[in-house]
Amino acid sequence: MSQTTEKRSRLSRVGRWVAELVLVFVGVYAAFWLNNYQQQQQDAQRRDRILAWIEQTLREGIESGKISRAKQERTAAEFRRALDAGDMPPLRAFIFTTDYSPGDFATWLQSGGTQLLDLETLTALRNDESIIRWGLSRLARYQKLSDELIVPNLDQDISFFYDPATKKLRKRFEIYPQALDETVKFANELERTHTELLKRIQAERQRNR
Repeated sequence: MSQTTEKRSRLSRVGRWVAELVLVFVGVYAAFWLNNYQQQQQDAQRRDRILAWIEQTLREGIESGKISRAKQERTAAEFRRALDAGDMPPLRAFIFTTDYSPGDFATWLQSGGTQLLDLETLTALRNDESIIRWGLSRLARYQKLSDELIVPNLDQDISFFYDPATKKLRKRFEIYPQALDETVKFANELERTHTELLKRIQAERQRNR
């Protein structure tokens, strides 16, 4: 009888030990699951904030870009029209300003942006950023030529820039209408890539809601 009682006692202790072990395991697993769930929620909220910021920035950029592009198209068209009509329209300093900083994009990616967004969205972002880089690089070249060739001679007579006999721009100043056209081209490229990226951002936000 005592052996049976002792055996039952051992089984009871083992049972309690197993039950305690199971409770510890369940508790640890539940804590891990809760922590993982909270992290996912935080990532989702952060992702949406990033996407919302990009979306707002793109909307503002597209709207302001349309206004700038219309002005640039008008300037380029008026100069070309006067040139084709045999006039000798005056040249002005070619200036293109922007608040774009490539370091901002790199910093954002390094801070964890690559881990939160879809691959397609990141690809669209990189493509948009590439268009900006190349466009600004081209315009910077024209501005440099303008600073070297045009700006120092703005007080010269119109014949300095044109051949009076043909009323054509002298060879070294043919970059001026090219610069005006390049500005319009860049504005069109930027609006196209901005619009494509905006659609991509909106699709990702909608999918993750």
